[in-house]
Amino acid sequence: MRKWLPLVAVCLGTFMLLVDVTIVVVALPDMAESLRTSFADLQWVMDVYALALAALLLGVGSLADRVGHRQVYVVGLVLFALASLACGLATGPAALIAFRGVQGIGGAAMLATTTALISSIYQGRDRGVAFGAWGAVSGAASAAGPVLGGLLTEHLDWRWIFFVNLPISVLAIVMTLRFVAVPPARRSRGVDLPGMAAFTVAAGAATYALIKGSDNGWGSATTLGLFGLAAVALLAFLLIEKRRREPLLDLSLFRQGSFSGLMVAAVLLSVAAFSYLAYTSLWLQSVRGMGPVTAGLTCLPMSLAAFLVASLSGRFLHGASPRWTVGPGLLLIGAGAFLQATIDADSSWTVLVPGLAVTGVGVGLATPMLASAALASVAPERGGMASGAVNTARQLGNALGIAVLGVVFHAGMTGALRDHGKGAVADPAATADALAGGQAGAVIAHAGPAERAAAGRLVHDAFATGLQQTFLVSGALGVLGGLVAVALVRRPKAPAAWRTERPAAAVMEAEPARP
Repeated sequence: MRKWLPLVAVCLGTFMLLVDVTIVVVALPDMAESLRTSFADLQWVMDVYALALAALLLGVGSLADRVGHRQVYVVGLVLFALASLACGLATGPAALIAFRGVQGIGGAAMLATTTALISSIYQGRDRGVAFGAWGAVSGAASAAGPVLGGLLTEHLDWRWIFFVNLPISVLAIVMTLRFVAVPPARRSRGVDLPGMAAFTVAAGAATYALIKGSDNGWGSATTLGLFGLAAVALLAFLLIEKRRREPLLDLSLFRQGSFSGLMVAAVLLSVAAFSYLAYTSLWLQSVRGMGPVTAGLTCLPMSLAAFLVASLSGRFLHGASPRWTVGPGLLLIGAGAFLQATIDADSSWTVLVPGLAVTGVGVGLATPMLASAALASVAPERGGMASGAVNTARQLGNALGIAVLGVVFHAGMTGALRDHGKGAVADPAATADALAGGQAGAVIAHAGPAERAAAGRLVHDAFATGLQQTFLVSGALGVLGGLVAVALVRRPKAPAAWRTERPAAAVMEAEPARP
């Protein structure tokens, strides 16, 4: 059992940072009331964390390859804990958003190194089991976030979704220093700062343009300028990486169709499986009147299915081609979203359960192999780069997914208010803003006593239409990802020189750090 203690240390950090992607979902209404936020603020509390992860994973992974994966992982744990404390103490939306960004920086340092640490510690069948456990934890964590967030918000306060990270961080730090060995030192090289800056600008500008597009107008100079900036920054990133001897991301990896397929699958997995949860939570609490706990428990079928399937697939399917785990997994995720698209104005929470369960099976099937297949395609000393690439794709998918699906959700509600309201709603877009900000009760109360029943029905129709369109888009993207994976992804064939075995004793006891 002692040989699995390093895995426990790594999985503690993985669980914590991925739970924090979605733990805020059911706390959004309480946050909105406590901090007086707008719909854009609510999106940014979720999005800035995922965006920080996505923008920095590549750079931090490259840095970890040079200075050591364990060292960067521990630094990330410390920064994550401090930022979590600051988030819990925040007194306004601006401070909360800023500290969530810092929390994302710490999370990036952790996520960029977890799979590389596992790959360096375990070999053979043990590696398959370890990645299965890691996949189970990471697959279940995002789905478990709403459940844990609901319990903490309802029984304590929304601030405890951040305070709870402190004891877990301390335990993870102690276990990492005690049980995770210090790998052999490597020659330190410079970090690709221009590449990091260009990629961060590209990701940030695109996400900001999507979030603010409805407010600024999709054809406005501001929105078009932001998309233009994102395109120029992305082009600059590609040119920088092509010319650098030690790039942030080796673009030659994308000559392998399998690696490209894995990156596309990673992006679409996050969009199709998780990005709609924020809008589902708003419906459950604002329209259906559920509390944070019961709204969070609605996601339990996804969490349990992801955990069980990932555990079993890592144990029994570690030798299978990723083509037949990642591809079918994404197809199941798409099918789960389509099942949820059967929602209508009269639906209760039970309409979501079958689709969430099917989605969880898909997440559990696809997640472990995404990471292990990407790592198997590169040399061990580039494990941080490969880990950073696949996790960047997943987190960028989540950040952009929240923004894109937010646009779909808002447009669906606006259209329903305009079509079904038949002139009863003076400003459908403004009303959709209020509903998306968790103010369904206020919208209904604003109507006169004689019109409240009709207003309530209209609100139910609008939410159902917005969610239905959101699920349809998610389902289509999940199916697209599955087809790409089946078409492109193949079993990695790394050179034999890369597949070196480490003595089992190397993982039994951590070596003392040397100055």
